[in-house]
Amino acid sequence: MADEKAPPKNDDAAAAAKAKKAERAEKAKRGKKEAERKAGFAANIEAGLEAKPARLKLRYRKEIVPLLMKDLGLKNPMEVPKLQKIVVNMGLGEALANNKLLESAVDQMIAITAQKPVITRSRKAIANFKLREGQAIGAMVTLRGDRMFEFLDRLISVALPRVRDFKGVSPKAFDGRGNYTMGIREQIIFPEINYDQIEKVKGLNVSIVTSAKNDEHGLALLKAFGVPFRTTA
Repeated sequence: MADEKAPPKNDDAAAAAKAKKAERAEKAKRGKKEAERKAGFAANIEAGLEAKPARLKLRYRKEIVPLLMKDLGLKNPMEVPKLQKIVVNMGLGEALANNKLLESAVDQMIAITAQKPVITRSRKAIANFKLREGQAIGAMVTLRGDRMFEFLDRLISVALPRVRDFKGVSPKAFDGRGNYTMGIREQIIFPEINYDQIEKVKGLNVSIVTSAKNDEHGLALLKAFGVPFRTTA
């Protein structure tokens, strides 16, 4: 009689295997959602770039080149200054004590730029700062092509207007060779960043590298793109 009441072993094994399979599927689903969250709007940006060229790129070819030729007195379109690359850099000295800050910074840089950043490391040891050679101290992204134009478009049209008490960027931040660098105090001005999920408000530097011969040509190029410079320094 005891043998008749015992449940079949095959049924128990099948139920356990089914439950384990469902658990793996749920875990994979959660991992996929987390990966999509970390990527931010990167997939949407890539899809948009495949659909059509960047808006600023088309505007540069059709409107900005003829305008700058006239304003700068240039005879050849190849003389017109152009964008070469944009470098976005985020320094993280606090990451020496908390590695999670570096991981979150990488995720945020991916969301902002739609490109995976390079981890920057210290070149030499400094005892006073408790810094060892080769330690990770930041993240950097170099943008070229359509991604560069898309990032500049979002920076000018969306991010900078979200800065508190924004009165324009300084026209004195050129390096003497037509390249411009601006500092951003809070990464939360980019709408791709979820404010509820950040551990610490961090700043970043945006360097716009151009082919301009001097600062005057570089200023004219960025003004033509719509960079909001302050009228009074």
